[in-house]
Amino acid sequence: MDDLTSALPAPTRRSFLGGIAAAFTVPFAVSFTSRAAFAAAPVQIGAFLRVDDTNTVTLSIGSAEMGQGIMTGLAQLVAEQLQVDWSQMKAEHAIGGSGAGNPYANPLFHAQITGGSTSMMGWYNPMRTAAATVRDMLIAGAAAQTGTTGWTLATGGRVTNGSETLTFAQVAASAASITGLPAPALATTTQFIGKPMARLDTPAKVNGSAVFGMDVQVPGMVFASVVHCPTLGGTVGTVPKSSSVKGVTRIINLQNAVAVIAGDTWTAMRGAKDLEGKIKWVIPTDTSRSDTATLAKTAQALLTSTTAPAFVAERIGEPSLNGAAKVLDQTYSLPFLAHACMEVLNCTAAVTADKCEVWAPTQGQEFIIPAVAAVCGLTKDKVILHTTYLGGGFGRKIESDYVLQAVNCAKELGVPVKLMWSREQDFQNDRYRPSALIRVQAALDGSNAITSLIYRNVSPSIKLQRGPSTVVNPEDTGAVAGAKGLPYAITARQIEHVALPTDIPLGYWRSVGESYNTFAVESAIDELAKLAGIDPITFRRDRLSGDARAQGVLTAVETLSGWKTAPAKGSQRGVAVLKGFGSYVAMVAEVTKTSTGTIKVTKVSVAVDCGVVINPDQVEGQMQGGIAHGLAAAMWHQATFVKGKAQVQNFDRYPYYKLQTIPAIAVKIVASTANPGGVGETAVPVVAPAVANAWSKLTGTRLRSLPFYPNTKMGEL
Repeated sequence: MDDLTSALPAPTRRSFLGGIAAAFTVPFAVSFTSRAAFAAAPVQIGAFLRVDDTNTVTLSIGSAEMGQGIMTGLAQLVAEQLQVDWSQMKAEHAIGGSGAGNPYANPLFHAQITGGSTSMMGWYNPMRTAAATVRDMLIAGAAAQTGTTGWTLATGGRVTNGSETLTFAQVAASAASITGLPAPALATTTQFIGKPMARLDTPAKVNGSAVFGMDVQVPGMVFASVVHCPTLGGTVGTVPKSSSVKGVTRIINLQNAVAVIAGDTWTAMRGAKDLEGKIKWVIPTDTSRSDTATLAKTAQALLTSTTAPAFVAERIGEPSLNGAAKVLDQTYSLPFLAHACMEVLNCTAAVTADKCEVWAPTQGQEFIIPAVAAVCGLTKDKVILHTTYLGGGFGRKIESDYVLQAVNCAKELGVPVKLMWSREQDFQNDRYRPSALIRVQAALDGSNAITSLIYRNVSPSIKLQRGPSTVVNPEDTGAVAGAKGLPYAITARQIEHVALPTDIPLGYWRSVGESYNTFAVESAIDELAKLAGIDPITFRRDRLSGDARAQGVLTAVETLSGWKTAPAKGSQRGVAVLKGFGSYVAMVAEVTKTSTGTIKVTKVSVAVDCGVVINPDQVEGQMQGGIAHGLAAAMWHQATFVKGKAQVQNFDRYPYYKLQTIPAIAVKIVASTANPGGVGETAVPVVAPAVANAWSKLTGTRLRSLPFYPNTKMGEL
């Protein structure tokens, strides 16, 4: 994420704490319960918390809730400081912000972005501090309101001086005006932190009241869908003036796409489908840089080239294979990947002469606001961005393309527009995870120590594609993540990245560069263990002697998986390790061979050290979800292109596991006092190498290319 936000200014302490003495816009609530007309308005205390007359505390968060549970996790931090009952806590998305002074910007990179498994890492201490500050304000407010002293925090959303007890609601107005308090002391209790508290968003998602992007309703809105050029990079030539689909009311040229307007989404989608063969497109004259077969040949040449411009991300000592007792020299390949969010891209927008209001399932508020302002000719403060729940994000919804389409349509029509892509448009016009071709050269000495590692990753550069005129360093988020700074004892190493030129639109995918580098690294480590004739876990543990946390998860998964006991007949186990996203993960996959000779994963065991655990149920859930996601990608997923045309259009050629076919999953959370690390992405990268390593042990066949079974269709599973 550093590449996305490196130029953004740091917030001041005053803006970060939310301007405790200042007034703030009450954030948009994604769910709404009507209140009696006589009910007192909730009192905002700082940027993050407000108290209503029922003594309910509502937390406004800048991070996007897309299933990872960050609303609940951050609410637990607040509840710990305020000692409220859990039933008194609510959470919602804050109004979107951008630029300096935005209190909802992640403190790690000073931008309101959700990605890189950074939400809890960024907010753990700041949110506790903000909540403790509000706690002290409530206590001081009670003293000021009553003219008495000796007030302290009680439980259940109350303060007391021993003889009198008041609720937060009773003192909130007085508390909101308190200023000049010293830095608060943080509570050290664990009533909420570390406990499996029930998720705050679950009831609304179960009863249907939760508002995802597709659920937004605005009075007077019309509906839109889009059709893009089937060849990447194509633009609109000519467009029919009308549609043969009844109910289509308008066709709008968006330059790189065409929007179809109707009175409902289904009619708009049918209209867009009808136009696909009727629009005349301007096709790029050269599509070779959007053709996966051509790109593969270019990548192969760059992999061994001695003249290709290589960025050296890490160099320690003088790595060399000369004189080595044993040498590994292998190549690993990984494909482009689509995000395939269950909720397709969508956005609702309303534009007037002096304001633009947007409702979007977004991870990238920081980018949307200035982009929308530019389109509308407004200043950023005239853009109101409401973040809804996300039905999956995985990095795709950090982009602004779908939002700007809705805004342009609303600006053109003068009425609110709800725009939704079809599934086919979503697959064919993604911002794809880069492909990678990786060469790993490594040397062992006579005692089987790793003396040298020479690592070259040839992959498209997200950063170069987005800013080629200003970028000097082609290494971007993901290019060497998972290869640079390895925890293994390696005497000399060189980690380098060579950018593969491509016109395929690139984006950030769940677990970014670790998703491909970990496959290469952990496959190679296993191959080195085999060369050394040493058990794969023992080989890793002996070379992780300088990292107790890495050793800890490895030992934990060894026990959890029953590694030291023989697997069932016809089965084998493989292991992989990751240090990334502020956490450590070790995973063991157990596989068998089906009657048709293919891989069947029967069990996955994972041990995770993510530092201080806020909610163990959510950690376990993210491990399970990451395994399901990573396993499907390893087995079947790829996005291929022929002369600029995406070949995958729907889930029929991009299958996922079903509940009845997912392997058994066992999770062990290793206790830790380290600061919280990320869990949303950490399980994804280790699945593929763990499975490949197990398959190699079972069959003697080493799989070095992903997916293991390309071109598999959903109906064939």
